[in-house]
Amino acid sequence: MQEVAAYSTLAMTVGLVVARPRVGSLPRLPPAVAAWGGVLVLALFGILGVQAVGATALDVWRSFVAITAIMVMTAVALELGVLSALAARVEQGAPTTRALFRRVFILGSLTAAMLNNDAAILLLTPLVVTLARRRFPERIDVVVMFAFAVFMAAGVAPFFVSNPMNMVVADHSGIGFNAYAARMVPIAVAGWILAYHILAWLFRRQLAVELGGTPAIREPMGRAQWAMVGILAAALIGYSLVGYLGGPVWLVAVTGAVLSLALARRSGGANPVQVVSGGVSWQTLLFLLGVLVLATGLAHVGMVDRLADAYAGADTPRIGVISALGSAVIDNHPMAYMNMLALEGHHHSSVLAALIGGDLGPRLLPMGSLAGLLWMESLRRQGIIVTTGRFVRIGATIAAPTIAVSLAILALY
Repeated sequence: MQEVAAYSTLAMTVGLVVARPRVGSLPRLPPAVAAWGGVLVLALFGILGVQAVGATALDVWRSFVAITAIMVMTAVALELGVLSALAARVEQGAPTTRALFRRVFILGSLTAAMLNNDAAILLLTPLVVTLARRRFPERIDVVVMFAFAVFMAAGVAPFFVSNPMNMVVADHSGIGFNAYAARMVPIAVAGWILAYHILAWLFRRQLAVELGGTPAIREPMGRAQWAMVGILAAALIGYSLVGYLGGPVWLVAVTGAVLSLALARRSGGANPVQVVSGGVSWQTLLFLLGVLVLATGLAHVGMVDRLADAYAGADTPRIGVISALGSAVIDNHPMAYMNMLALEGHHHSSVLAALIGGDLGPRLLPMGSLAGLLWMESLRRQGIIVTTGRFVRIGATIAAPTIAVSLAILALY
């Protein structure tokens, strides 16, 4: 009975997160409410208790502190106009549509690496859509192409700070920043190159459209903007250095957040409390904690044991494919957490294979990640409809070979 209740609750939660229904005149149901509603149902069936929430929070608090700090740095970068300034530089001097497309893809890749993939998708999507609409006012298909460039650029996380769930899993599994980066940076670069060329082939007709419109006025970056770029670069170096020394990586992120807030206060008089309250996505953090607690409930009814059996004796490609399919169907957050528990005691290569699947699996279906759902919602608010069918066709065409190549590279060393 409990097992049926747990699986039914998972299906209900995923359905609510995907549909985000509206009750009467109320806003659409937030994903965090759906996740904690699922937790409440499992609690009513006696599958979860208060101690499960505490145990999960105790297990992931370091990662959550780092994630929150990275959100603060992202908020300050947005407040100071760093991303819009970079977008203007990307646009300036691009002689053709293909050149502009390539620059947008690179900007998306680097933003996802230095901040995190969710931030890259959610912050760059409106910027890039505005840019594309200005340059191609009569070609919505070209605008959609640029939107997909932002989404697909956020592929395999080259650093574990580039993906919130990767940070949780890597910290639990004892994989340090440098050890993670040494294995995943080459894989991420190969994945970016492959994804770019496949996406360019899929939109080859749109890339042949002549570049029109008027580029945005490029303003010189000020001292505060360059200082923020310096803080982000220093944080990335700090992750590596502190990781090498065996120190806590989350402390580097917190230091970067504090310096960012001080910079925002000094340069623009921004109130640090307002920056934190408005810039940190508390809904996302609540959703993330909720699905992790939900995954704990699934572990209690044996789903983790089934995953562990499936992974027993499996090579890295099989682990990665199972993780990718599971992430696409039930969302990469609960899948990553269950993978973390199922792969305890396994070699780090197995954990990294599961993370590759978790990073790329959400390209297969919109419900594979909260970022994917919010990306589609962001486009919808701007009058752009990407159907689930089109998402699946483009996503699968890119994800399948990218997953194969990424797992093949991982297996080589």
